[in-house]
Amino acid sequence: MVTALVLDCDGVLADTERYGHLPAFNATFEAHGVPVRWSEDEYADKLRIGGGKERMASLFEDAELVRSAGLPTAPDERTALLAQWHRDKTARFTQLVADGAIPARPGVRRVVHDALDAGWTVAVASTSAEASVRAVLEHAVGADAAARVPVFAGDVVPAKKPDPAIYLLTVGQLGLDPAETLVVEDSRNGLLAATRAGLRCVVTVNGYTEREAFDEAVLVVSELGDPDRPPITVLADRAGASPGPMLTLDDLRACLSGAPPPPDPSRASPDPAGGGPA
Repeated sequence: MVTALVLDCDGVLADTERYGHLPAFNATFEAHGVPVRWSEDEYADKLRIGGGKERMASLFEDAELVRSAGLPTAPDERTALLAQWHRDKTARFTQLVADGAIPARPGVRRVVHDALDAGWTVAVASTSAEASVRAVLEHAVGADAAARVPVFAGDVVPAKKPDPAIYLLTVGQLGLDPAETLVVEDSRNGLLAATRAGLRCVVTVNGYTEREAFDEAVLVVSELGDPDRPPITVLADRAGASPGPMLTLDDLRACLSGAPPPPDPSRASPDPAGGGPA
């Protein structure tokens, strides 16, 4: 069986939200004179919004902040400012990755290397900025493995997760069979994006997402696991995978058994041409 493994980036490849995106957002606000510093709790709420530019755009919903900080009110000026902020934030985030400040999540390097060695197709699908995603991927799995993993990221689709567009694009561009494709996600938005594309999904929770609902996931675990770490915690096993102390390729194959989730008929496939990266 030819099998494909498609991984999200943030929260799956590395613990990027807490150690990367949040400090990069706050440093960008400081550099641009915006009197906002998101706390971890405030950022947890912002994570319900898909996309970095979209999270930043939520600042414009605060009329008092717009007035006191002298932020633009004209739509074209706001769009230009958001693009500038996001470029700055992406550069800061990428530097944090290069500095080794963002830890890779346990088991990611092992599972990706094992899957590539077994002849699986491995890809990354994220609506974060492409430069950020590629930097995290290379840090998490190494340059040689990263060069073998296609990345679909940035503004290549018109809608962010939980819209399934990024997964529909990935499946279509790589010519994958949805019945033999497994997604690894960490959030409810990501899970919904995968299942609405008709794909089975494993969830590895993190501190920001552990309380979210993952009823549609075939398997929910604390992490992928590694030999030198404590055994993983299995939070839900609807595939009958029965993993041991860490997830193996056999466990992931077991997650592909049974009926796939039904695709969401209200969602249309994206234009394969897409747009530019974020």
